[in-house]
Amino acid sequence: MNGIGLAGRAGELRGCRTPFVLATVVRAERPTSAKPGDQALVLPDGTVEGFVGGVCAESTMRLEGLRMLQRGESVLLRITPGGGGDAAPEPGLRTVENHCLSGGSLEIFLESVLPAPLVAVLGDAPVAHALRRVGEALDYDVRPIIDPVAALPADTAAVVVASHGRDEARVLTAALRSGVPYIALVASRRRAAAVLGGLDVEEEQRRQVHAPAGLDIGARTPGEIALSIFAQFAAARLVSEKSRSGGTAHPRAPEAP
Repeated sequence: MNGIGLAGRAGELRGCRTPFVLATVVRAERPTSAKPGDQALVLPDGTVEGFVGGVCAESTMRLEGLRMLQRGESVLLRITPGGGGDAAPEPGLRTVENHCLSGGSLEIFLESVLPAPLVAVLGDAPVAHALRRVGEALDYDVRPIIDPVAALPADTAAVVVASHGRDEARVLTAALRSGVPYIALVASRRRAAAVLGGLDVEEEQRRQVHAPAGLDIGARTPGEIALSIFAQFAAARLVSEKSRSGGTAHPRAPEAP
């Protein structure tokens, strides 16, 4: 696959929200079959598309690429035929001995390319429009919920209901049952309590909905409300990441009045 084809393929993967690793040879010491600028993609199933060297180099790159993809990290991979494996580790550098190489060495930059967090927004009110503008400025993938009965994408990171009464219960219930990590309802405290009380879900699930939505920053305008919601979403993601990594999670952020 040539460079143009590889770039197009990477674009396809981004469009389909498929994570991948972009591997680029940045240094090659002869004798090696790869040269600087050669590139390949590593997909989540281990498929390699492109060229960064022979079978041995590719197998090492695939293994390290999958490891980086799982962590969501990028690293400079140094593949050597021997010696250097005992060197002190350096931040951002991973050195691997590969005795299959015919005397040369390679340095390959492995860049994890992950899809932006997918935020689904229900509603056509000013706050809903502000959520899309602010979310896009934050490099989130913000998409309107067109069909309230359609299934949410499996990797939906957040659902924000800002429809002022339209299809609220249906979308909130679907998001809770789908296990969406962050769910918020834009409503007054009194109306939010009434909406949540009418949901056909367990009480524990009701408590997972941020209602009223957003951090208490004194937001008044649609843009400020959207900002408070994304701040709360970012805080919730940080807590979740710390929890998964064994860190100490902080208490849930305060809610808007």
